[in-house]
Amino acid sequence: MLLAMLGLGFLWFVQLPFGLAELWWQRHEGVSHTPYGEWVIDNWLALGSGFLFICFAILIVMGLAGPLRDWWWIPGGFAFVGLALLLTLLFPYLLPGQRPLRDAALVAEAKAFERELGVGDIPVRVQDVGTETTMPNAEAVGLGPTRRVILWETIVRPPFTFAEQRIVVAHELGHHARKHLWKGIAWYALFAFPGAFIIARVTRRRGGMREPEAVPLSLLVLTVLTFLALPVENVITRHIEAEADWVALQLTEDPANAEGAFKNFTNTALADPDPPLWDYVLLENHPTVVQRIGMAEAWKARHSAGP
Repeated sequence: MLLAMLGLGFLWFVQLPFGLAELWWQRHEGVSHTPYGEWVIDNWLALGSGFLFICFAILIVMGLAGPLRDWWWIPGGFAFVGLALLLTLLFPYLLPGQRPLRDAALVAEAKAFERELGVGDIPVRVQDVGTETTMPNAEAVGLGPTRRVILWETIVRPPFTFAEQRIVVAHELGHHARKHLWKGIAWYALFAFPGAFIIARVTRRRGGMREPEAVPLSLLVLTVLTFLALPVENVITRHIEAEADWVALQLTEDPANAEGAFKNFTNTALADPDPPLWDYVLLENHPTVVQRIGMAEAWKARHSAGP
């Protein structure tokens, strides 16, 4: 566990200059208001949760590798999928600064969308991030009884209009309607089992995961596998986000304001509407704004043509 924590701490220090450079750019452009010292402290404290997770993972792996030797990856894969399921279930309770959505008209729109989608009651909550950033964001979180739609406070104010806000709500409800969070766990399982198998095979040269000497090597392999999986994961998430966009267009029948919402997301966050290929492949987990506007235009053309 100490070796795992040391490895995770080393990765944190390596990434620190890049995070500070990103914060500098966000502060320079007025996107973030977070002080440098506060950002470093918050990230250091967040590293504590990473330590807990990595120690728990090592406990599971080495506990299984003792009696099962190199076959630990089979029950280990199930254990990691179970942890992902538990984290997704509890994640809504880990988000700070939540409050109920107070816009009665937008709440009424959300209820109408829920009835049309047949998803039951899904609370819409607002997360207060106004003192930290001006960037907009929204997310669908939770499973079953913990399902929620989270809107950052930056979305429920100008420049976003009411019509654009209802597009965002419809998009997030679309994630729940299409069971995207469940599908995300299923995709994770498809990566977790072969990933655990590869770690088990590579660490055999260090005596297998029952030996402490294998822990640093396992972290290196995990880091490399995570990087190599990025393009595939981004393809999956871009497809999921595009599907939620289509659900929002079907619900609202308002492609003009969908385009307006996409443009406001880009302008407010100072994002690239059409990033270069390397960025699109490695970093973009949403369709580009150009692609999203193209979908709205395609929806409009399809419905303007009539039956």
